[in-house]
Amino acid sequence: MTTSGTSDTTGALDLGKLYAARLHAARVRPYLATALFALHTVQSLQVPTMAVDRYWRCYVSPAFVDRTPVEELAGVWVHEVSHLLRDHHGRSDRVARERGLTGPAERLRMNIAADCEINDDVYGDGLARPQGVVQPGTLHLPEGELMEDYLRQFRLGPRTQFLAWLDCGSGADGLDREWDLGPDGAHGLSEQEQDAVRFRVAQGINARPGHAPKGWRRWAEEVFHPPQPWRELLGAAMRSAVSGGGTGEDYTYGRPARRAAGVPGVVLPSLRRRPPRVSVVIDTSGSVSDAELGSALLEVAAIVRALGGRRDLVTVLSCDASAGLAHTLCRAEGIPLIGGGGTDLRSGFAKALRSGPGPDVIVALTDGQTPWPSTRPPCRTVVGLFPRRATGSWSEDDPEYVPDAPPEWARVVTIGTS
Repeated sequence: MTTSGTSDTTGALDLGKLYAARLHAARVRPYLATALFALHTVQSLQVPTMAVDRYWRCYVSPAFVDRTPVEELAGVWVHEVSHLLRDHHGRSDRVARERGLTGPAERLRMNIAADCEINDDVYGDGLARPQGVVQPGTLHLPEGELMEDYLRQFRLGPRTQFLAWLDCGSGADGLDREWDLGPDGAHGLSEQEQDAVRFRVAQGINARPGHAPKGWRRWAEEVFHPPQPWRELLGAAMRSAVSGGGTGEDYTYGRPARRAAGVPGVVLPSLRRRPPRVSVVIDTSGSVSDAELGSALLEVAAIVRALGGRRDLVTVLSCDASAGLAHTLCRAEGIPLIGGGGTDLRSGFAKALRSGPGPDVIVALTDGQTPWPSTRPPCRTVVGLFPRRATGSWSEDDPEYVPDAPPEWARVVTIGTS
């Protein structure tokens, strides 16, 4: 967002200045033009600066427009539409449900975290940085992370008290405001219209990727791979695996067991839930295409989301005839996928199980042309299969070869089919 201010009490909105700023924003960020002109402006005496709702309305303070240079207003336009393109309201709602975050203070934290996600690389190259914008460095946080990651790294306190005024609207944090026109108000966009805008923007970014910052390129890639039934199935399989009995459970003496009262003089440990650990084994053999490896990286990102954004709980290793190093996940684009030979995922399973601490769930992403472990691993297993045609030879060297189906103890999801 931008400089703090008080609510307006008088004055008409200078639409000429406001729209000149939007035009400037569209000129310096042409891939965002569709989104910028999809916003409908609403004059408001209640917003401190500019704010958006989830229906793509932009509420604007006349006094804020009067006192802000056109170049900085252009930066605010880009900032506000970025909240909507990146679905910060929907993501904030999901985070609130998953982590039990309630109340305006937590929504302010989400707004700040969303601003950090946007502001680390959106300005410069013709777009002026408005005064007072919050960036990751402002809170001593690393750049290049997502809202969900930033939320885990700071709390409201002395370092954030100067941001108490911040309000980018319900389009940034999902919490309805008193000035919102709501779903039945005029000039709101339907979900289908919003998706169409996002797709057009993603097309523009992918057409000229060198002109967009890294964060926008990552976003555009995800937009071009929207959720499909098979991805929902994989997510459901993951959630089922990590929530199963015995998964993520350990004993602790920090709290006495309830049954200890029946054994006087004996201290019994109690069970506690801990976050489950997931090991992803990616098939990098010669029979797996580059497109499928790219899809595998998208599935890694989906797995992280299924774990509430906890990248530190996910390790990834590539495997063809032998297993590579197990890498703790920092970000999907940094995973080295090495291979190209034959396939034997048994070495990948063995490597994953030997890593410490051991996983609670193993996810194997493969075309299925591999021998499988002869015994069930001591953890739950999910297999994501890249589809192969039923006709034709599986192997040029052995026309009679047909790979074994995944074992019965694995939950199998076919990737890439509806």
